[in-house]
Amino acid sequence: MIKISKSHLDEIIEHAKEESPNECCGILVGTSNKVSQVYKITNDAKSQYRYVMNPQQQFDVERDCRGNDLDMIAFYHSHPHSEAYPSPTDARMALQSGWLGDMISYMLVSLEDKSNPVVKSYSIGEEGEKLEQLFRESDYKTFEKDYEDHVHEESIQVV
Repeated sequence: MIKISKSHLDEIIEHAKEESPNECCGILVGTSNKVSQVYKITNDAKSQYRYVMNPQQQFDVERDCRGNDLDMIAFYHSHPHSEAYPSPTDARMALQSGWLGDMISYMLVSLEDKSNPVVKSYSIGEEGEKLEQLFRESDYKTFEKDYEDHVHEESIQVV
């Protein structure tokens, strides 16, 4: 389970709104699956429909993690015009990158309804299956539910 503060969650949502109509992207860092820092990364694609993290900024985050004994917990990006669910491009890029399964989560911010952003997180498995982790903006509440086939929803705890 990923643990994230409401202030970090709000920071991610604000980043998505600032970059809209383009997708934003970034990295969540911390220890023991508890987010302690949000790194906003430049979307070199400058696109409404895809993101490409600036490689130098991504490398800098990885180096900072190694130097400070931190883990990269999740990559995040926004969907300005669609739901918070990995697109086929998102899944393909995850498979190509090799960042799969328990290595990292993929957090998505949907601005489809700009007045009510939706944030969800997924792990992408080696076969492309998506393991969903649902966010709620209620502090300290946990929600669990099994989905059919390859999708298992796990909790994200807002602390």
